Amino acid sequence: MDGLAKAAGHVDRKAPLKAYCTGLLLPGERKSVEPMAARLAPDNVRRVHQSLHHVVADAPWSDDALLATVRGSVLAGMKENGPVVAWIIDDTGFLKKGAHSVGVARQYCGQVGKQDNCRVAVSLSVATYHASLPIAWRLYLPESWANDGERRQETGVPAEIAFQTKPAIALEQIRQAVEQQVPSAPVLADAAYGNDTQFREGISELELRYVVGVHENMTVWQPGETPRPKQRRKGRGRPPTRLHRDVEHQPVAVKQLALSLPEQAWRTVTWREGTRHKLKSRFAAVRVRPAHRDHLRSEPYPEEWLLMEWPACENQPTKYWLSTLPAQTGLTALVRLAKQRWIIERDYEELKQELGLVHYEGRGWRGFHHHATLCIAAYGFLVVERTRFSPSARAGRLELRTTKIPAHFQPRGSPGARRTA
Repeated sequence: MDGLAKAAGHVDRKAPLKAYCTGLLLPGERKSVEPMAARLAPDNVRRVHQSLHHVVADAPWSDDALLATVRGSVLAGMKENGPVVAWIIDDTGFLKKGAHSVGVARQYCGQVGKQDNCRVAVSLSVATYHASLPIAWRLYLPESWANDGERRQETGVPAEIAFQTKPAIALEQIRQAVEQQVPSAPVLADAAYGNDTQFREGISELELRYVVGVHENMTVWQPGETPRPKQRRKGRGRPPTRLHRDVEHQPVAVKQLALSLPEQAWRTVTWREGTRHKLKSRFAAVRVRPAHRDHLRSEPYPEEWLLMEWPACENQPTKYWLSTLPAQTGLTALVRLAKQRWIIERDYEELKQELGLVHYEGRGWRGFHHHATLCIAAYGFLVVERTRFSPSARAGRLELRTTKIPAHFQPRGSPGARRTA
């Protein structure tokens, strides 16, 4: 906690920071400020509520600095059980009613698998094969919010925050991690990011490798094929430099390529132990060149892996990845790394269900990010506990001291609470 207080910029914040993280780790259905204050100090709820509210909603400490401190502390423990094998990009949605909480808009929400009123945050996590930790976190601000000066002012959106797509936010987080010399590893992401050519090119420019999902309609050149150079015109004039296609020489969708492969191209691969049995499926991998708008380029895209999954129980392939892992990489290694993205789902589940990531009730930019940062700090504590001491350590089961909440206590907004002016 001394390190967190130093990162937060003021020694007076040590006590409320410790209290906030303790409140997140204690058992309880709600991890918003008032219920946590009641669990921490049932005889002095108002004072503790004000202290917690100030440190999360108002205090101007740096989320980046505190996350860097958490990362430095937790990574040391994580690496005791193996090296960092992946940087994982993902986003998560928070269902939210109304239109006045920062970032809330009707958009796709992974939590419900459809468009809904919610806000979405983009994260970068580092992972070993046994544990993972978010190290960067940013709210996605829809264009309707980014261009609304009144709502920006009401919710305290910093002036330097402009509209960015989710892949652009993710690439910025990756650049920052490179600058901070985080132990490097291949970047993993789903098709919402992998289909973005600029995102993939940005990763390569940073001299990082990737294994990213792509949609079935993404086009590539068949193995061994490339776009043709433009034929030289007769007569004078500047020689053409761009690649070209013709009717007989066209790229194909990755799904079409997968369906054209012979049966012997597909192999059954087991990538890890599941809760009940080993996880396995059928995969194939070939070397291809992406074809997205390459007719505007003078050189073909570099060759990379196209990994495809076709479970035996399905009548067609189900998933596709592009990867810049070395050409000599084996199929099992490709599959194992591509499937490592599952670990972030476990992080989000625990952050939301047990540490109260979704319970913050404020509307402002600062509070949203401060609450998430402290949830990640509490989660980092659990990760260290598991890697060094108890693999079963979970929020609410840490034997932290707490005082019984009075039977008459009801948080504001609960069905039985009295209305106040």
